[in-house]
Amino acid sequence: MTIRSLLFVPGDRPERFPKAAASGADALILDLEDSVSPENKPAARAAIAQWLGGERPVASFVRINPLDSEHIRADLDTILAARPDGLVLPKSVGAASIWQLIEIAGRECPPILPIATETASAVFGLGSYGEVADHVAGLTWGAEDLPAAIGAATSRNPDGSYTQPYEMVRALTLFGAHAAGVAPIETVYPNIADVAGLEAYVARGRRDGFTGMMAIHPSQVAVINAGFTPSEAEIAHARTVIALFAANPGAGALKLDGKMVDRPHLKQAEMILARAGPG
Repeated sequence: MTIRSLLFVPGDRPERFPKAAASGADALILDLEDSVSPENKPAARAAIAQWLGGERPVASFVRINPLDSEHIRADLDTILAARPDGLVLPKSVGAASIWQLIEIAGRECPPILPIATETASAVFGLGSYGEVADHVAGLTWGAEDLPAAIGAATSRNPDGSYTQPYEMVRALTLFGAHAAGVAPIETVYPNIADVAGLEAYVARGRRDGFTGMMAIHPSQVAVINAGFTPSEAEIAHARTVIALFAANPGAGALKLDGKMVDRPHLKQAEMILARAGPG
């Protein structure tokens, strides 16, 4: 299954879980880290475990606390027994972090989605995830913790776009995910009220090669799902390209509607149909 949207929900707000599940998100990220204060973490663990033990109408990941935090053991002791669909790992620095989490969690460790750019050293580990690809559900990044970690004033220009260092980090995450053969997941768009800005952000992410995105509010989910779903026109074109090459198996390049298409176009068409799903 291609995950287009992953919706964050604070783990200590269980009354929000059903609404989040009904939002249309492909997966939830039930949070035990930044959105939950230290004194509320035990209650959040219990609420998440109760949710996971129920009907679970949508895939449910859990963002645990960092591996070096005092909370990690309690997180795993409570959450793994409830069998989440995945773990979101903050402050990951590369494949070594994935191996460390697997060692702590043991055989019960579900697929892991690393947030892979929250420290300076993590940027240099973005090319290492291929060695743990079988254990990784995708690769995503963040634009808030890294500037704080290095003492930068902000990751954004006045118009909301990323400054050059963080554009680089975004690109390295994208290519690191594709190099590992796992899903590249775009980071959140923080301005909930800016629907037009979100639409443009989603379109940019898909254009650049991301296959999904994290959300911070249910109202963002429909826009994200629509933006990361191939249109009927794209699907029809992809099928035409594939049929054209199937009819000409020895060809390296062919003409379609007055334009040349070659093997990279064929690969792109195959990826579009894979993301579109059966139909």
